[in-house]
Amino acid sequence: MDKILLRKSTSPFDVKIALASSKSESNRALIINSLAKDSSENLLNLSTARDTQTMIRLLQSIDQTADVIDAGTTMRFLTAYFTATNQNKIMTGTPRMCERPIGILVDTLRTLGADIEYLVKEGYPPLHIKGFSDQKTSEVTIRGDVSSQYVSALLMIAPTLPQGLTINLTGDLGSIPYIKMTLEQMRAFGVNYVANWEEKTIKVLPNTYQSTVYKIESDWSGASYWYSIVALSVFENTQVELLGLKQNSLQGDSDIVNIMSHLGVLSVFTRDGVFLSKIPAETTLNWDFTNCPDLAQTVAVTCAALGIEATFTGIESLKIKETDRILALQNELKKFGGDLIEVEKNTTYKILSQQEVTNNKSSVTIATYDDHRMAMAFAPLAMLMDVTIEEPNVVVKSYPSFWDDIKKVLTVEL
Repeated sequence: MDKILLRKSTSPFDVKIALASSKSESNRALIINSLAKDSSENLLNLSTARDTQTMIRLLQSIDQTADVIDAGTTMRFLTAYFTATNQNKIMTGTPRMCERPIGILVDTLRTLGADIEYLVKEGYPPLHIKGFSDQKTSEVTIRGDVSSQYVSALLMIAPTLPQGLTINLTGDLGSIPYIKMTLEQMRAFGVNYVANWEEKTIKVLPNTYQSTVYKIESDWSGASYWYSIVALSVFENTQVELLGLKQNSLQGDSDIVNIMSHLGVLSVFTRDGVFLSKIPAETTLNWDFTNCPDLAQTVAVTCAALGIEATFTGIESLKIKETDRILALQNELKKFGGDLIEVEKNTTYKILSQQEVTNNKSSVTIATYDDHRMAMAFAPLAMLMDVTIEEPNVVVKSYPSFWDDIKKVLTVEL
């Protein structure tokens, strides 16, 4: 599909959506389960997202080259996993994947005793993992303000190291919920830890992962697009129930409940998930996305479309995602009267909106930049206008059934 057309919503709806499973939980569970030397049959409700299917394929593959395609989490987790299991592997991916830095993780693995060589450019894939012999140290220091995935990658291999591992984090801590998710999943497989968040240290002693049956929760990142749909619907009796979500979730993106309470969506947890309905929205929003950067695109579109002036912090990591998401948002928001303005370099941004432009727009075409979240974050605009999404297949990265689910509330033309 080169593009997909979403016709403007013409009526309220009351639907139940069986959300895709969390790829964040799935990918961690797969690594931990493999270190426990169990089959993936112990893992229930695994994500069908391409990133997770890529992880499964590469964990089972005997090929020397591991091509992660565009899966950043898979690249980082497997780099640590293949190192700790002393495998000879070449890690590579798409051209964009090979522009995403991995030097901080590789430097730390080298400190531990890994033999890793960059094949093209220092600090970036592709890279050659040549082996891991004796553990040189039981304590490392790593920045906590770049990517929590580096920390999670190290934590998951920590109990398998002869000396265990103590990680000292420097700088501001970003995406702490993702680190806590990793730790709690490790605990579910029998490994304990000691974390001192004030001193920014995490200690994991040598241990053995235990066989267990583990069920993956539905994806709160995927839920965010449905929150936006409810927020942007012009019909007061619009209602959505999202199935498979927990009130006390390990996922940092469950913060969407709090964010959207300011943007006009009430959440009521049920036995099966969470029920969304409309309430009055506030006129401004100030939010720090340090712990939930993947929500920023969805919230930016929602604020711009509703005419809510918002201030965002903690989104600097968006520049090194599947695309430069800051630039992509700036380009696409302007198409319907919104904008993302940098007011303090790399720290503070404002969402602005020319509401008269949005109100008078009948259609818009959105470029996706080979980024799944761009496609899904802008799809809810169809509550207000016809929306054409270019390269819609990018959603397979995290939410393969997204367009099928959208058909339950909108007319979709291919």
